[in-house]
Amino acid sequence: MKIALLQMTSGIDPAVNAATLIDGIARAAAGGATMLFTPEMSGLIDRDRERGAGNITTEELDPVLAAVRAAAAQHGIWVHLGSLALRRGDGKLANRGFVIDDSGAIRARYDKLHLFDVDLPTGESWRESASYGAGDTSSVVETPAGNLGLSICYDLRFADLYRALSNAGATLLAVPAAFTRPTGAAHWHILLRARAIEAGAYVVAAAQTGVHEDGRATFGHSLVIDPWGEVVLDMGEDAGIGFAEVDPARVEDVRSRIPVLMHRRSIPAVTIA
Repeated sequence: MKIALLQMTSGIDPAVNAATLIDGIARAAAGGATMLFTPEMSGLIDRDRERGAGNITTEELDPVLAAVRAAAAQHGIWVHLGSLALRRGDGKLANRGFVIDDSGAIRARYDKLHLFDVDLPTGESWRESASYGAGDTSSVVETPAGNLGLSICYDLRFADLYRALSNAGATLLAVPAAFTRPTGAAHWHILLRARAIEAGAYVVAAAQTGVHEDGRATFGHSLVIDPWGEVVLDMGEDAGIGFAEVDPARVEDVRSRIPVLMHRRSIPAVTIA
């Protein structure tokens, strides 16, 4: 099964980002992919909250989501839209991903569970929780590429989420991201390979890359990793489309050789001596 990843440098104008997504969908379909994966915050990256607020709307009114749904239907391809910034009914924002089928219908939604609040040695400071509300559920959705477990970026650091997703039947794990360069260089490949090995599943991680209009810099290196932990695709730092094959038989083979899912146990209470 051929899949495609779109590595992009999202900017402050949703219309420009939508055009990049539409072009990526067309290129992925032309290349024979059954499904395209896009990064976190595919529709907008803007650290200027006042300016960015004018470009964030509800799911029902979001023009980027509408454009992606129309393009998926036009080209007959499934799309995992990594995430968009959307307004929720409670006044908070959602960092929400979507699985869209080849008719343009939304098959699943996922709001990022773990929010990224950190002060980096570089002087960068991120407070995702200042604007965003966390999700309260995980999700596995059946796709042509397999049962897809959904997560977003910082979720990668919380192994119990991927345990829950693989316990629920996920054979692929999506990790769309906008990793910073320092944390990406230190941890991106290691953590993604670990999640693949632990779950005996493919990991598909479409990423933001380069220097963005708002001044931030992201790590790139969109990856596909197989259930044995081998890197099938590493897109480096250039924006564009990459292709990879995923094979359900590979999942079955790895899980038969190291049957960790069968051997998992509920963790007992921890005693402190």
